Amino acid sequence: MFSSQQKSKKERWLVTYKQPKTAASEAYRLIRTNLKYSQASGQLQSIMFTSAGPGEGKSTTAANVAVTMAQAGQKTLVIDCDMRKPVQHKIFGLTNIMGVTNLLVEHLLPEEVIQETGIYGLNVITCGPIPPNPSELLGSEGMKDFLQNIRGTYDQIIIDCPPVIAVTDAMVAGALVDGVVLVVKAYDSNVDMVNEAKKLLNSAGAKVIGAVLNKVKAKGKDYYYYHYYDS
Repeated sequence: MFSSQQKSKKERWLVTYKQPKTAASEAYRLIRTNLKYSQASGQLQSIMFTSAGPGEGKSTTAANVAVTMAQAGQKTLVIDCDMRKPVQHKIFGLTNIMGVTNLLVEHLLPEEVIQETGIYGLNVITCGPIPPNPSELLGSEGMKDFLQNIRGTYDQIIIDCPPVIAVTDAMVAGALVDGVVLVVKAYDSNVDMVNEAKKLLNSAGAKVIGAVLNKVKAKGKDYYYYHYYDS
């Protein structure tokens, strides 16, 4: 059950859930389709969303792409691995009492921290308490084992990670997933920072499969497009 406040937040962030027929929702579905065709070069069951810096829309993009995957009939799990500033619980109107941190530190079972979203086929594991050692947790054997084992339960696994430039979390986690998508905010992102983020991810063994150009203002329109570009 969601409170009225939780519902309003959920509806504000999740345009694909509240307004599935809008241009923005269609753009998210196009991203989903592009990711699907990217699988021709290899399996993309687990996909991490990150950005070069803060405020570029990575978390909202990850959540909405996950919704479109669930709407397409794929059983989807969102994992909030942004242990610095987690927001997936706010996006989906969920509690954040227990999550990834508890799973790894207390050795809980996934079913003990997985939450229903009210959207058919879509579950979320929130961050949980913010730990003092995010990078160490994300690179732990427990995290590797969890990501490997959860593959048998879900068709798609979407992971939200902190920005690349600020901390090493995304580089550590990026090596554990099938592909990484960089979210870039149009007009605001520093090109050098974006290129540096890609280099850092590649050097850590992550596979950068593409970028989403976020909030591109359509000429003469009052809405935004979300474009996906192959890496």
